[in-house]
Amino acid sequence: MKKRSRMLFAGVCAFALAGSLAMFGCSSGTQTEEPQSEEPAAAESSEQVELQIFAANSLEKALDEVQALYTEQTGVTFADTQYEASGTLNEMLGGGAAADIEITASKGTMDTAVEEGYVDEGTRFDMFTNDLVIVAGIDSDIDEITLEEAASGDYKIAVGDDNVPAGNYAKQALSTVGAWVDDEGTVGSESDGKGGTFEGTPLEGMVTEGKSVGDVCSYANTGDVDLAFVYSSDVYRFGNVKIVGTVPADACKAIVYPAAVCADTENADAAQAFLDWAVSDEDALKIWQEWGFELA
Repeated sequence: MKKRSRMLFAGVCAFALAGSLAMFGCSSGTQTEEPQSEEPAAAESSEQVELQIFAANSLEKALDEVQALYTEQTGVTFADTQYEASGTLNEMLGGGAAADIEITASKGTMDTAVEEGYVDEGTRFDMFTNDLVIVAGIDSDIDEITLEEAASGDYKIAVGDDNVPAGNYAKQALSTVGAWVDDEGTVGSESDGKGGTFEGTPLEGMVTEGKSVGDVCSYANTGDVDLAFVYSSDVYRFGNVKIVGTVPADACKAIVYPAAVCADTENADAAQAFLDWAVSDEDALKIWQEWGFELA
């Protein structure tokens, strides 16, 4: 009887031990499967976005610094940012060029981008403001001048052509003192600063038009002209010129830089995130200010 009890007890222990081993085996199998299920998510999160920005020429140095800071903070990178006259940016988009963000130097050019469907109107906002100033070469004898004096015909001047917003603003301002004539007869802020003429004004034969604000600044720097009309931020950007006058704010349309996410982008969320950050991050704001840009 005792021998039978001992045999029964040994059988129960063996069964219990086998059950424990089976449970341990199931548990260890579950643990080895969990890391495998996380691998796809980890791979997906490591993918980074590259943004393509089309921006007005005058933003070049400031925007380059801001983009580098954003890449450092987030890992998002940028393709070779295209800096052109605002009208040229629209021409590029109209020709089929792909971009995620457009930042122009005038409301008019962004209006065109909206009308032509290049950007998502719902994302449009005014990013910066600027001032139109009159500059001379750093070694020029001219130290201070008014708009009227600059338009008198006593000085050779440089302005941007019709594709350059700074040139449009300059022509608007010059029309208020009879030195540029709008084809439609409008004056100052009522004009778009395009398609008019200097003929028959004191500046006839005295004006050089540049394809970019960089060209316009260089004409003053080299002495090819006596005066040039550019943005205040351009003085920081190009150097070798000095401000000798400021154009009255009411002589031309308000100078703003609108920004928007492009309509055909596949990175709409990432593009919007960058724009939001660019006008809110403290370090980014310092960069804009150092280059002469003010938030709108």
